Amino acid sequence: MDGDRKILSLRFNQDQGCFSCSMESGVRIYNVEPLVEKCHYDIETVGSVSKCEMLYRTNLIAIVSGGTRPMFSDNILLIFDDLLKKFILEITFSSSIQAVRLRKDKIIVALLTNIHVFSFPSPTQRLFSLETIKNPRGLCELSPLAAGDKQILIFPGHKTGSVQILDLASTEIGISSAPVWISAHKGELACLTFNQQATKIATASVQALTLAAIQSTYVAQVTKELYIFLLLKIQHGINECCIIPSTNIFGKYANSKWALATFTVPPERACICAFTQNNSVIIAVCLDGTFHKYVFNQDGNCNRDGFDVFLDVYDDDENLL
Repeated sequence: MDGDRKILSLRFNQDQGCFSCSMESGVRIYNVEPLVEKCHYDIETVGSVSKCEMLYRTNLIAIVSGGTRPMFSDNILLIFDDLLKKFILEITFSSSIQAVRLRKDKIIVALLTNIHVFSFPSPTQRLFSLETIKNPRGLCELSPLAAGDKQILIFPGHKTGSVQILDLASTEIGISSAPVWISAHKGELACLTFNQQATKIATASVQALTLAAIQSTYVAQVTKELYIFLLLKIQHGINECCIIPSTNIFGKYANSKWALATFTVPPERACICAFTQNNSVIIAVCLDGTFHKYVFNQDGNCNRDGFDVFLDVYDDDENLL
């Protein structure tokens, strides 16, 4: 892959219906089904970009510079307005940004040992900060759109393998409620995620996946420890995990050490993965620019139903909406 087509990171939006592609040559945003490019921003507009976070399907996206031709430092968070075609907000931090997460009323920024929570969009001000164990992967997630009025933030705790759960709805400027924490793993966290209803959390270490249920009182309890497919594995450990919106079809597998269904994405490149609105369909988007669609059933049969090179897919629309 030539330099301008080099992908630095990939990220699904909150409803997993779109994904952003951060590149040496800028940013591209794609619709998942059907696979079409919704918009792109070239290097003259945004520079080379290491991270991009969409705000659902709105005109606002968060960008962190990176790569070989950055327009800004990697400790600066930028909000780009697709309608105005310009940056409208800039926030500078004391160290490199590891991850950004957005809600329609919040910005979450993960640094190496801190999580910062901001109100958004007007006014944009820091509400409070939280300390974490060293978090070079930038692990943190906000409850998605389908969770309704829930505003749950999950992120690494102070101890290796632990996860903190914070209800942002019960916080105010300078004050946060005490996070609930669970000891999910003995080893270092590799990834974490919600289901769409924010009733379950999946966390992974290099060795295993743990499933935790969030009850109505925001008390978390580890319910199952699973060794299941929903981890995309690369040579040096787990790369990504996702959780199905409804776990009913996995009932007979929840107490089993065997996977329900497996597939290999050639040539075993690092990927992000997500379920579509159809619970039996999985999308895998890879850093080599390939797009894979797999369908599985309760018998464990899993077949590839679609393939494309998304970098060769062109504009469907002139804006993000």
